[in-house]
Amino acid sequence: MSTKPGIPKGTRDFLPDEMQKRNYIFSTIESVFRNYGFLPIETPSMEMLSTLTGKYGDEGDQLMFRILNSGDFLSGVQANDIENGYKKLSPTIAEKALRYDLTIPFARVVATHQNELHFPFRRYQIQAVWRADRPQKGRYREFYQCDADIIGSDALTLEAELSALYAQVFEKLGIHNISICLNNRKILAGIAEVCNIPDRLTEFTIALDKLDKIGADGVKQELLNRGFMPETVAALFDIKPLFFPLQAAKDMPQHLSDMKSILQNSETGRAGIQELEETYQYIQALYPEALEKVVFDFTLARGLNYYTGVIFEVRVHDVKMGSIGGGGRYDDLSGMFGLKNMSGVGISFGADRIYDVMEELKVFPENLNTPVKCLIINFGVASRMQNLKVLAELRKANIATEYYPDEKKLQKQIEYAIKKRIPYILMQGEDEILQQLVKMKHLDTGQQEAYSLQDAVTILSQIH
Repeated sequence: MSTKPGIPKGTRDFLPDEMQKRNYIFSTIESVFRNYGFLPIETPSMEMLSTLTGKYGDEGDQLMFRILNSGDFLSGVQANDIENGYKKLSPTIAEKALRYDLTIPFARVVATHQNELHFPFRRYQIQAVWRADRPQKGRYREFYQCDADIIGSDALTLEAELSALYAQVFEKLGIHNISICLNNRKILAGIAEVCNIPDRLTEFTIALDKLDKIGADGVKQELLNRGFMPETVAALFDIKPLFFPLQAAKDMPQHLSDMKSILQNSETGRAGIQELEETYQYIQALYPEALEKVVFDFTLARGLNYYTGVIFEVRVHDVKMGSIGGGGRYDDLSGMFGLKNMSGVGISFGADRIYDVMEELKVFPENLNTPVKCLIINFGVASRMQNLKVLAELRKANIATEYYPDEKKLQKQIEYAIKKRIPYILMQGEDEILQQLVKMKHLDTGQQEAYSLQDAVTILSQIH
């Protein structure tokens, strides 16, 4: 009996048309990465479980895909222990996991290869990550991230560079109506201090990070459910700058001034405000066009525990979608692996969500799906050797060409070219071979001319 084929939920197959579009996204992002001096690396799909756990918070640990060890790993383990969740899977049963993001593996690389790298080290990485999340629109279990990080410097000019990088990439991709949201974890820590909950910062930020999903009332209820006192919750929501509508950063000096007054008794909070102000000034000098996109959003928390300074999130306004990019400053991430005092900052692009946004906005270039420029028609054995020589000459000139492999009716071969969006067909039967010519037909216009092979190569080379 044959088995009905299928794939796991939250994963997808990508056919050629989709891959052309995905590769366009990757190449566009990569071109800007390279222009900013970033160098590529890759890491294994799986990491040691000890490398990943404890770095993303409890939710991250639960969403991690653990890999069971090979061999007699289930000896003495009860079936319901496995069913009851990941905490039952001891390191002797699952010592590896699929990577959850690209940042923690990058920190491991830096610690492992520190003597082979030059600091500050700029790296970019475009690879898949995996999360055992509930699949829904814009949320997958296997998806690609495109990361750029600089480690080995705490200069805030780097935050400005990454803000400009975001603005340039999305401009190139044709996604114009976006907000590059900035905040600082130190501001959130300062808010926790003035509300007398400094030891509950993580719980506070986890709830606040859900504001755009569950609204203010939902955040209030979640804080109460977590055991926050009603008067504490009321004090948090009395901080009016925390909930100002998003607006361009260039229009928000009063917003920052108001927050500075609220945090005047928190040294940490004041430092966060100063870092945002300084980052804004550097963006203004480096890439002022980005300021139309940059906003300060004091509710932005970013759920990952390792962020310590400025944090980023990119949101698109024309499509209902979660964030399409995010990142931030981490002061000592590599310290978890023994390399202390190595501050870094990085951002990530969510390639799969960007794809969905571009599809909905219809901003992909029209010519992406025509990688093959011409098809050589197969007229049978008599012309086959000469057809293959023509094929070789075209490919030698870097003209993407196919030769139809089977001797089919002409209309059948033309239909094949139309379905594959191949714009030109070349025909060289016995008569053309005797005259040392090739017929070239443009399928969109129907225009057909006979040329020497050299002229045909020249013409096709000049067509883009």
